[in-house]
Amino acid sequence: MTVRTADARLEERWRDILSVHARTMCEIDRALHPHGLGASDFEVLDILASESPAEGDQCRVQNLVGRVHLSQSALSRLIGRLEKDGLVQRSVCAEDRRGVWVALTRKGRDLHAEVLPLQRAVLQRMLAGQER
Repeated sequence: MTVRTADARLEERWRDILSVHARTMCEIDRALHPHGLGASDFEVLDILASESPAEGDQCRVQNLVGRVHLSQSALSRLIGRLEKDGLVQRSVCAEDRRGVWVALTRKGRDLHAEVLPLQRAVLQRMLAGQER
């Protein structure tokens, strides 16, 4: 009976985590929608801003794959949309033609800076009291 109870508590915690994640992602989507971004779009911009702090810095797309919760093909489509919107620029890696680099454009950096406080406010509101 103890193992069953421990399993039930573990499963309940897992479902709580999933629920908080889903609600938080929806709230981020709502907050960023007026700026033409969704939560996943912001996540990529945010990683690029932190990984490539100076204008012109690049990040390999492969390095993003493990950091965002998207498949490689979904990430590629997302980066394509961001590029079409002028927020990022892609280029082929000269050393390894299979590799692709991505960098924030000035427009991407400016938009990231503009919406960063909105995303952080949602996180603060949604995750307050969630620490265990």
